Amino acid sequence: MPRSVVLDIGGVLELTPPTGWLARWEQDAGLTQGAVHDVLGDVFAAGSVGTITQAQVIAAAQTRLAVPPAMLDRFWADLWDEYLGTLNLDLYDWFRALRPARRTGILSNSFIGAREREHERYGFADIVDVLVYSHEVGLAKPDPAVFALTSERLGVPPGDVVFLDDTPRMVEAARQAGWHAVEFQNTRQAIAEVEALLA
Repeated sequence: MPRSVVLDIGGVLELTPPTGWLARWEQDAGLTQGAVHDVLGDVFAAGSVGTITQAQVIAAAQTRLAVPPAMLDRFWADLWDEYLGTLNLDLYDWFRALRPARRTGILSNSFIGAREREHERYGFADIVDVLVYSHEVGLAKPDPAVFALTSERLGVPPGDVVFLDDTPRMVEAARQAGWHAVEFQNTRQAIAEVEALLA
């Protein structure tokens, strides 16, 4: 019987519907649509596994986008506003209440700077036993190694973990790693399916 529950963040603990901010920002900055990903795609990829510092990310954006400082300030504000979304309060309260009877964790494909911002806004580090960010460990889902690392940090074998994620590819990767996994569709469904696995 599973003893631990691990949750994804974006789209699960945080509700993060697309806001369209990037297309609007590119238009206002006089850039072609898709320009940001064309010139900063490698920077975003590096930031997701921690092979670049936050200062280097900011410097790269300043150099490659070549827009006024005020536009860059708006860029970062809009990026983090969509990234952080809003708290899924019902899921958060249910998840937090699992301790101490259950070991709990968070496993997130993240971006450098996310821990500080998410802790300031939501205090995730205070409600779980283990918090694994891809930018801190240099591994990202669906890499089997990141599931193994999370199990190790929880101190339980893979078969003792139930994982909740909103991306089918990540759900399947968790199952391939030996975890139980549930695809998040809505909060009521997710809690019911996880609890059925724990029962």
